[in-house]
Amino acid sequence: MPNVIPVKLEYAVHELWFDPAGTGAQEGDHVIVQTERGHEIGLAVGDAQSMNNDELTLAIGHAQLKSVLRICSDADLDHAEQLAQRGDEALPVFRRYASASGLEMKPVGVEFLFDEDKAVCYFAAEDRVDFRQLVRDLSRELHVRIDMRQIGVREEAAIVGGYGHCGQELCCRRFSTSFDPVSIRMAKEQDLPLNSTKISGACGRLMCCLRYEFEAYRDFKGRAPKRNAVIDTPLGKGKIVEYNTPKEQIVLRLEGGKTIRVDLADMTASEAACKKSQELGCACRPDTVTREVLEKLQSPDVQMALAELDRKNGVIPAEGPDASDIFVDTRKRRRERLSAQKDEGKAQGEDTRRRRGGENRAAEQPAAAQEGRRRKRRAPGDGGNGTAPAHMKPAADAAEPKAGGATRRRHHRAEGADEASEQERQQPRGGGMRPRRRRPGDKGGAAAQQQTQAPKQQGQGGQQAQGGQQAQGGQGGQGENKPRRRRRRRGNGGGQGGGNAPAAE
Repeated sequence: MPNVIPVKLEYAVHELWFDPAGTGAQEGDHVIVQTERGHEIGLAVGDAQSMNNDELTLAIGHAQLKSVLRICSDADLDHAEQLAQRGDEALPVFRRYASASGLEMKPVGVEFLFDEDKAVCYFAAEDRVDFRQLVRDLSRELHVRIDMRQIGVREEAAIVGGYGHCGQELCCRRFSTSFDPVSIRMAKEQDLPLNSTKISGACGRLMCCLRYEFEAYRDFKGRAPKRNAVIDTPLGKGKIVEYNTPKEQIVLRLEGGKTIRVDLADMTASEAACKKSQELGCACRPDTVTREVLEKLQSPDVQMALAELDRKNGVIPAEGPDASDIFVDTRKRRRERLSAQKDEGKAQGEDTRRRRGGENRAAEQPAAAQEGRRRKRRAPGDGGNGTAPAHMKPAADAAEPKAGGATRRRHHRAEGADEASEQERQQPRGGGMRPRRRRPGDKGGAAAQQQTQAPKQQGQGGQQAQGGQQAQGGQGGQGENKPRRRRRRRGNGGGQGGGNAPAAE
């Protein structure tokens, strides 16, 4: 069996196999190899290994196996770096002439072979291009033989390089050895959104990585229940809403709205499902989740639901609130403590008010009145409290304040003011003036007191002067006890039919 070593060339899509030819090349060595185009420099990506003829024919076809010339020295590496720089300088020239010729092509790169005998120009185009005139122009400009090589968009991405949606280097640039066909069915099987911007690579075609997990997705879906299928569980019916293919898990939504993840290997098939699969001649799919599987999930919601189910079925007795539940116990005790404090405060307040009320009444009333008190008969004009009106009391008693210091702050009258008020109250409304009321600015009744003393003195003389007129049958008798007002002092006479006695000045 021949020994071969894989070598990766810069502008080659996949690895090429060469014969080590006793050079001792190993993985990571830069080597000079012989190809159909001439001498080229490449990188050994693996160690030498033995391969039988069938495998070698499958790898390189019927082409002849080329050999490795030597391992690169420092001089060879410097020369390769100069050739790469010349290729970068020749690329703008290639683009300029391609644009001037009006050809529909996209220049990708220019490679100078290691022996500087030929320059290979790579371009991408959808159709065949007549580049004969372009070859003449480039040969005259670069002074070497020109070899034109048309490549596809996938090969262009592999040569140029870049980064994909995942943030990693492009697979075709990093490790891919061939371009396998990729279809939209692979994206559907993996439940990916059919959006061209999300499932397309840098080359504009479907991403190569769609093919990597396609077989795993197809195998998992062939063994798992269909989506939206109904699964029996101890907590009721469940519906399949999602797959997790890398972990081989199924997401179920229960009747109460809870979602659980169950491994496909833990699910079992019922007798009805097995019988139906035998009738249809297809694989038996599981449709039941047992209680043991739910207990292994380590989910608090599932454990609480199982405990509630056991209490409902009478497996375990119903329990009240747990004493270890600090949150609920603390709030309950706090409410009870606040309620007790509130009731105690109300009781203390009532006792204090009752005690103070009894002391006040005992201080105000004499001891004899506390032992036996009978209700006095109400007399007219006493205000319902059994006391004589002010005009019936002596002057000394009228001037005395009430027992206990309770005096009226609203009206302060001088001696004799109560008597005048009573006379005004007894006078009919048809004749005479209204009683004088307190007005703002009278200084608490002091002004009214001065005004009422003068009419009182004048009223005594007026009554004597009018005595004769009242005896003649005049109607002035209505003002007999009425104090004289300012209008009467001006000579208006007392009463509707009174005499014309002059007012006392």
